[in-house]
Amino acid sequence: MQGYTDIRREGWVARLPAAWRPYALLARFDRPIGAWLLFLPGLWSIALFARDAGQGAWLALLFLLGAFAMRGAGCVVNDLWDRDLDRQVERTRGRPLAAGLVTPLQALLFLALLCVVGLLVLVQLDGFAMLVGVVSLVPVVLYPLAKRVTDFPQFVLGLTFGWGALLGAAAATGTLPLPALALYAAAIAWILGYDTIYAHQDREDDALVGIRSTARRFGARTEAFLLGCYGAALALLVLAGALAGLGWGFFLALSVPAAMLWRQARVLDINDPAQCLVLFKANREVGLLVALALLLGRL
Repeated sequence: MQGYTDIRREGWVARLPAAWRPYALLARFDRPIGAWLLFLPGLWSIALFARDAGQGAWLALLFLLGAFAMRGAGCVVNDLWDRDLDRQVERTRGRPLAAGLVTPLQALLFLALLCVVGLLVLVQLDGFAMLVGVVSLVPVVLYPLAKRVTDFPQFVLGLTFGWGALLGAAAATGTLPLPALALYAAAIAWILGYDTIYAHQDREDDALVGIRSTARRFGARTEAFLLGCYGAALALLVLAGALAGLGWGFFLALSVPAAMLWRQARVLDINDPAQCLVLFKANREVGLLVALALLLGRL
């Protein structure tokens, strides 16, 4: 394959049986960053609300497994919607559905398998948390459509990927306390920022095929937009910590991910796709440090 792509056919994926490889690529198992980013808002909520270490560890394990299954399912849904568009975009034309390595029927069967895994995770939770999890399917289904009708599909992704902040609280407490709503809003603002960086990889191709994004909307003004998104995310995290009565350890520790986010906005070169991907991936460490800060605030 020529040109820029973020598909990774080497590594452990190359050692899978040949018939399995297209499905691993379809679910983005070659690039687990998306599953990490889906997992992290849930981890924040677990770190804030788990009653003890045992419950926290069990929920974190369930959420990690669920994140990999449901992120894979989301990728399948997205690629089913976008397979014709993906053939016209350099970064995505090698995706299994766009390249004809997997048929739509095969993709649907694989989607069903991933959803079964997600369901098995969900039924480990109590009734209220299960209901919260089921409602999350609404933004999951809407996200692939958003890029066709709004300049802010990244906001819809935020609603989707940030949902774990609500589900984690529901799983840990059986309720949705006010700090969880602040965590969810913080996650949405954070995701709106980092997915704008990600969208700059496809900005020119998206313009040609009519796909809309915050990257196209803000263009050269992206730095200011990112500072606004990340600033809002940090302010909302501070609000969540204050509402939850966290100690000073949280607010001090939060300065480290805050500095990392500020650096992302300042050094971003929107015309360098490889750098965009590196900065986007750095948000895994940002999210993990936020979770650590929440834990420190409870000590």
